[in-house]
Amino acid sequence: MQLKSVVVYTSTSRITTTISNILLIDQEIFMPVKPSEKEEEYFARLEFDRRKKQEEEARIKLEEAEKERLKNLHFMHCPKCGMKLIEINYKDVQVDKCSSCDGVWLDAGELDAISKLEKGKLDKLFDVFKK
Repeated sequence: MQLKSVVVYTSTSRITTTISNILLIDQEIFMPVKPSEKEEEYFARLEFDRRKKQEEEARIKLEEAEKERLKNLHFMHCPKCGMKLIEINYKDVQVDKCSSCDGVWLDAGELDAISKLEKGKLDKLFDVFKK
């Protein structure tokens, strides 16, 4: 934005200055002159960016709340039937077992831990499930 500065001497020796479309007379601020299109565009852009940032923050908060709600809804529930999972100890590895359908569910790393304990034929079966 280009600043304009004009000094005009009047008959009463008052100095009148216009800086960035604001009228100054003897260092007193008067009603601004109609803003230019560039100024309007600048402030509209600032307002747009501010609102966009607020909406993004609100969206992030909403996504986090939804993720937490879904986690609480599904945590320790059987993926097959939806009933509660019970943690059982299988050779020092905590395995989740469904209280209704007796399904067994493994968390990350538990398959590797069990396969290391069960070397041999069972190890070949677990190799099918590895990446």
